[in-house]
Amino acid sequence: MNTDFPRIITLLRKERNISQKQAAADLGVSQALLSHYEKGIRECGLEFLVNTADYYNVSCDYLLGRCAEPMGKADNAPHNDAAESGTDKLTAPQKMLINSEKLIFSFLNALEDAALEKSVRGYLSLAVYRIFRVIYSANPKNDRRFFTVDSPGADGFTSAAMELKKAQAENAAKNGAMQNVQITTNSISEDHPEYASALLNQIKSCEDCVNTAMNSAEE
Repeated sequence: MNTDFPRIITLLRKERNISQKQAAADLGVSQALLSHYEKGIRECGLEFLVNTADYYNVSCDYLLGRCAEPMGKADNAPHNDAAESGTDKLTAPQKMLINSEKLIFSFLNALEDAALEKSVRGYLSLAVYRIFRVIYSANPKNDRRFFTVDSPGADGFTSAAMELKKAQAENAAKNGAMQNVQITTNSISEDHPEYASALLNQIKSCEDCVNTAMNSAEE
């Protein structure tokens, strides 16, 4: 059974503030049957799938979790980027990651929440620092004095610093302007059209990775 479909049709309905009773009537099914679809108790037929895609103006692939964007478009890397050449040329997945971060900062800048922006920036900076240490340390000939933090405990303390920044970000988000901001698939696409594709695809990619890890742990 497809587990994405129940989650997505429920999310779409709630994002649009449509009651289950109203959606069922519009889609020509009973509320009880729609409830079963949304809970994943029953699988729908092809006709309902197509009708639902038309109703919410999304693609069938999106409803089934086969793509991250509502209209079924794949991320083709960023728009309006300066021309790249030589060693500076980035792959599409690399651009997707960079543009996801651009969307986050664009979003935070619009909020003008300095505390939240600072915490998020600190967290991401530490992530870059942490993974660079991994790359640098791969070759034993690289001089460890490149870093001022002692190697044996560096990763543990960096991880702790990241958790602190995450906690600060959570506190700033819950107590600042962020608590009154509603985020939906539509709002992301409409407010940040140049980066929305990257973020939506990045989220799907990461969740696929997490689900794979979870499934492996259960085996």
